[in-house]
Parts: sequence; structure tokens; C-alpha cells
Amino acid sequence: RSTRPTTSSTRPRAPTPSWPAARGAACGGVADDWRDARKEAAAAHVRELERRRQAEAAQARAMIAEFVAEARRRGVPPQRLHARSYDGRQRYRTPLHGWYLRKNRTVAVGTDGQFYVLSVPPRLRSLVTGATPEPSDPPLVLGKGARDGESIDLADALRIALGDPPRR
Repeated sequence: RSTRPTTSSTRPRAPTPSWPAARGAACGGVADDWRDARKEAAAAHVRELERRRQAEAAQARAMIAEFVAEARRRGVPPQRLHARSYDGRQRYRTPLHGWYLRKNRTVAVGTDGQFYVLSVPPRLRSLVTGATPEPSDPPLVLGKGARDGESIDLADALRIALGDPPRR
């Protein structure tokens, strides 16, 4: 027999029942309720994010509509828009005319008032026939989440396209 005093760390412990046995039949309903609550919370979060994205796109569309009207009023000439392949190696003609919003010419506003991301999949056929980018929902910040200095507010990009200095 040891002469060390018995402490909580050296005292023998009673065996604990395994997890399923300790949980009991009543806990199964609690776990199901918790899982259902988490699933509903995640779905609510997705709905809220989509609602915010739609509200942001509606606000950006209004800004773009004002820009197109102002560009026409000022006589800012639209350019023929070109798209680039995803890897940036190929340049394709498009049937679109409008105003580029970034120096690298990756996004533009068409004369139809739509917002275009001018990146398309590389296709040999597009070299001959051209590419037709689809309009997309405009963001309030171009390049959001990009490296420092690569993002710009849509309002500033539209002002620059009109020939005005950015806000600040």
C-alpha cells in the first residue's frame, strides 16, 4: 500500500457508462430538435444574405441607370467592349458597346444599362465568332475581397468613367 495521500487525481474513479447509454432515449429528441433548429437558422442566414445581395444589386442598378443617362447627356462616347478569356490570354469581340469601369477592362456598363463582367471561357470558336457575356448583378464595390488597392466603390468607378475625379 502506498503512503501517498489520496487526492482526486489518484483516487480510483467509478466507470462511466458509454455515450449512447448515458444519453438515454429522451436525449434523441433533444438532438433532433437542436439539429432542426440549426438547419432552420442556417436557412434563415442564407435567405438574409440573398435579401441583402438583392438590395445591394437594386441600389447599384439605380446608380448605373443614372450613370448611363448622365453619360449620354454629357456626350461621353461608348466604346466597343471586348471580353477576355479567364486566363487573360485571349481577347474576344463582343456585340456590346458601353463604358469600362476599371483600367484592366474586366467590368463595364453597356449602353443597355446592364453590368457586365468581361471574362468568358476560352473557346477557339469565340476567336472567330466573338463572345457574348451575360449581364450580371452589379455590386456596390468592384473587386470586393481583392488585394489592397484593387477594389473601388461603384460610385467612384462611375465618376471616373464620366471623367470626374473620385469622391473623397
